Amino acid sequence: MTNTHPDHSAPEVFLSPGVRTPFAKAGGAYVHQSSVELSLPVLKEMVGRSRPDLLLWGQVIPDPTISNLARDLLWAADLDRTIPAFSSVLACATSSVMALQAAGMVGKGGTHLALVGGVESMSHAAFSVKYRVTERLLGEFAADPAKGWESFSQLTREDFDLPTRGWSGRNPGHSMGDYMEVTAQEMGLGRTEQDQWALRSHRGAIEGQDSGFFSDLVLPHAGVAQDTFPRRDTSLEKLAKLKPVFDRPPGKGTLTAGNASPLTDGAAGLWVGDREGLARMGLEPQVRLVDWEMAAVDYEKEGMLMAPARAIPRLLSRHHLRADEVALWEIHEAFAAQVLANLRAVGDPVYRREKAGVDLDLGEIPQDRVNPHGGSLALGHPFGATGARILSQAAKELTSMARGSFGVVSICAAGGQSTVTLLQRV
Repeated sequence: MTNTHPDHSAPEVFLSPGVRTPFAKAGGAYVHQSSVELSLPVLKEMVGRSRPDLLLWGQVIPDPTISNLARDLLWAADLDRTIPAFSSVLACATSSVMALQAAGMVGKGGTHLALVGGVESMSHAAFSVKYRVTERLLGEFAADPAKGWESFSQLTREDFDLPTRGWSGRNPGHSMGDYMEVTAQEMGLGRTEQDQWALRSHRGAIEGQDSGFFSDLVLPHAGVAQDTFPRRDTSLEKLAKLKPVFDRPPGKGTLTAGNASPLTDGAAGLWVGDREGLARMGLEPQVRLVDWEMAAVDYEKEGMLMAPARAIPRLLSRHHLRADEVALWEIHEAFAAQVLANLRAVGDPVYRREKAGVDLDLGEIPQDRVNPHGGSLALGHPFGATGARILSQAAKELTSMARGSFGVVSICAAGGQSTVTLLQRV
């Protein structure tokens, strides 16, 4: 989906960093907290600054007891119930695409300030009963509740759809790691190159923790003061000892637990507003949302996570920007191989022309401008929260840069999709 003709008469939209919980390992510090309980501290902290005109909050792994998480959160937080609230889902880009939705509503209909965010409690993946079993049980419960409960007590493993394929979704049939391993091997991305990127991510995250970069972005919660994943003791030697996870064919695998994003619990928020909305928080606009691009690929014919390599060239060419004219690149690190594959593809004139339809010399993305304070490999990846985490982090990075500096945020998503946004320091 292409934003081909930006409407320069539309209201200016700005991003302002929100806060998030520390990200923690699934099954760890937040194991007893639901998605609502993880979201509430972030929501309450942010609305303490201002009442939003709109609330958007997403989650990828569904909770069957919740139909509209944003609205449930609004009630749970005892906020003004006249605030519209809704949820959207786009896999790893969930809170990123909701920021774009909010941007389209800001400045219209009395909406000046939107609170956007997301959450994932990967400690609590729901078990689903197969359709045929559901149909039978519902019929039995309706006719004879006692018989229904008897049948329910006799269910076996074969009656459930269990989350054993890495949340791959119904259609792909394989996990994102399976698809990424194929792409890595097809593109000749070696194990050492991937481990080096993972080590770089950890070093950036640790530097951010030590320098205080995250101090106003991360809200201590449930006894956790900062992200738990950054590893001070990791090294290329230690990363090299980890066994491949998606080893197909045997002995050829390159993706490991060290160069893939971890299963993560956490929540994150972001402000999207116009000048009037930010003024209510006593803020001057600093980071403008200039434009965006969405893309999708046929993942049966090419890499599942290669959509950014189509979206990025289209977005840059529309604004006559070379890659090295962008001061900041924040790229979601689902896997080290995924980042490296997209970097290589964006810099390949043949790929740009044949896949993205862009026949301009955009150059290569400078790797030293990518994820200066770490990415999802080191910080964690709670699906629904990742977009808000990266956009907030990018907005803060840009505030320390010269006026006019551009930033690009790229997020790949399961199903062969992506969202890419262009930001500018004002």
